[in-house]
Amino acid sequence: MKGKRPFDFWIFISVLMLLSIGLIMLFSASYPSAYSYHKGNAYYFVERQILFAIVGVIGMLIISRIDYHKLGKISPILFVASLVLLVLVRIPGIGTKLNGAYRWIFIGPLSFQPSELLKISMILFFSYSLSKRKDDLKYFFKGLFPYLILIGLFSGLLLIEPHLSCTVLVVIVATIILFCAGAKIKHFVLLGMPAIGAFIVAITTMEHARKRLTTFLHPMEDKQGDSWQIIQSLYAIGSGKLFGKGLGKGMQKHLYLPEPYNDFIFAVIAEELGFIGVVAILMLFFVFIWRGIKVAINTPDVFGSLVAIGLTSLIGMQVVINVAVVTSSIPATGIALPFFSSGGTSLTFMLCSIGILLNISKQANYERI
Repeated sequence: MKGKRPFDFWIFISVLMLLSIGLIMLFSASYPSAYSYHKGNAYYFVERQILFAIVGVIGMLIISRIDYHKLGKISPILFVASLVLLVLVRIPGIGTKLNGAYRWIFIGPLSFQPSELLKISMILFFSYSLSKRKDDLKYFFKGLFPYLILIGLFSGLLLIEPHLSCTVLVVIVATIILFCAGAKIKHFVLLGMPAIGAFIVAITTMEHARKRLTTFLHPMEDKQGDSWQIIQSLYAIGSGKLFGKGLGKGMQKHLYLPEPYNDFIFAVIAEELGFIGVVAILMLFFVFIWRGIKVAINTPDVFGSLVAIGLTSLIGMQVVINVAVVTSSIPATGIALPFFSSGGTSLTFMLCSIGILLNISKQANYERI
């Protein structure tokens, strides 16, 4: 009966396993930096992450009991609120500049990234709106064009932070939702050239993006400068070999690899757990993505299906981009590895989004085993 089925066990258990392994690896990757930069407190990063993980898991379980259709009704409010916060983050006295970017709003000792709210609110709003007018998508100006305007709006707000990596991620997820909702391939093909042109302009006009592209193309020309991080990352990955050096025994995290507890934590995983450990973790992500797609395919309504594919794509694309960056397969970006990288806002919102996916899975028609 609708609403009486259990949520998807494989999604739930894969998330809990990834979260548990993530906390262990975060401590291993972060304790040298935490001890050196936070008054000898080797537990600084993992303590904060555990607190946010507890809040996130509680939020996940609560949201998993809330009918996702109710979230659809408030999605326009959430989407507008996220856009307003993206504007506020650039206002002096409200937003805070860190590492050359305005991405954070501080509330006392806690920090909040509006871009994290945007990721989820965009998925909910686009899915809800498209479920009401999916037949219009076959027409460019009547159906697709309004969503392109919205994509351009939040992309512009993200770029002025600047937050190029998040812009790319959210645009990709929005495009996946539009495609799954029925947008025509020829429209995407026609939009491809202007989109590529806009991306090239962004790369060439944003100094930090241009440096990252140059570093990617010529990493050995500035080994002591901009290329330092990616070279240390590759050293870590290569030295891990098949079975790794052992948990806690990695060397690059000892102030060689900058911020090993953040975007480049995958390099520490590869060094300490080796190829076997990396494959095991990626297989857990694969299980999550497989079950997320299964939920999307078997959900009885368009809204739930689009939300499920959007949330699954959001986490899946973050994994793909993060691993590609750490292995120097693409230029460096600021995409975190889900459930592993340090970041309270990101982890809490991510776990709450899993709660939405779990609720959708309750109403999907498929075998749970």
